[in-house]
Amino acid sequence: MESSKSSASLRWKILRRSLRPPSSSLSGQPCTENVSRRTSTGFNLINCRVLEGQLAESLLISPSGNDICIAYNLPIGNDKELNLVQRREDTIELNDFEASTKYNIDTTGLVCRWPSEDVLAYYCINHANIFRSKRVLELGSGYGLAGFAIAACTDASEVIISDGNPQVIDYIQRNVDNNRELFGDTKVKSMILHWDQEIMLELENSFDVIVASDCTFFKEFHESLARVVKRLLKQSKASEAIFLGPKRGDSLHKFIERTRETGLNYELIEHYDDLIWSSHQKFLGGKDASWPNYDAEHCYPLLLRISISGPV
Repeated sequence: MESSKSSASLRWKILRRSLRPPSSSLSGQPCTENVSRRTSTGFNLINCRVLEGQLAESLLISPSGNDICIAYNLPIGNDKELNLVQRREDTIELNDFEASTKYNIDTTGLVCRWPSEDVLAYYCINHANIFRSKRVLELGSGYGLAGFAIAACTDASEVIISDGNPQVIDYIQRNVDNNRELFGDTKVKSMILHWDQEIMLELENSFDVIVASDCTFFKEFHESLARVVKRLLKQSKASEAIFLGPKRGDSLHKFIERTRETGLNYELIEHYDDLIWSSHQKFLGGKDASWPNYDAEHCYPLLLRISISGPV
């Protein structure tokens, strides 16, 4: 517990440092590598690179200069490349905190990409049959890598990529417009969706599949998140929600308790992909040192499959 508190304290110091002008940087500040469990490659499942040149310039319209364009090479037979404009990692702006306070949301999906997002996108691409002719919703999407991967690599009929942060949704909509040629006949939309607010009637019981990554960290949102899943999934035994995220202490299991109380079935799977499992074992055993401070509870995403309970 003491170690956890210490790491959290160091992360807040890094956040404060990122808000200071460069001239106020002080020696002896904590090093990000010593406390961050994120890594630039994660499980290294989807190759990506910073896009440069005229194409990148045509996509980057932020006057602040804090945006970059990342080209994701999706691991499918025809090597589709998805170009997503997003914020430079660890770039914080004052209006980020204003939006967080106004909408009661966190900003983690705006300022960084977490390994669970890549794992979810990779899992969805490799299980494309789940989404064939289905209406799909991504919750708490951040930049929506999984939603875009589903739209580009499966035969889903419609993909809606949602987040509670209107700044994030602005990025998503730009990226929808910039990548439409990849989606074929799949309809792709962005949507602001707050889990703890009233849901539009036309959304209730309308999705075949819901996906989400690393959305169970904040316990105060567990109840509303479970209710949203139950309300938005179609009342069918074939409908399901696919969540990927680490345990993060007891957060994941607390969320599972809320899903049970809400009347949903669940299955928690630890070993769901051989390649991801092999990488996990190498990180744990020290055979791969590319992920500093790798810790299973905070880094390895478990697969949680949620379905409607009882007769329908």
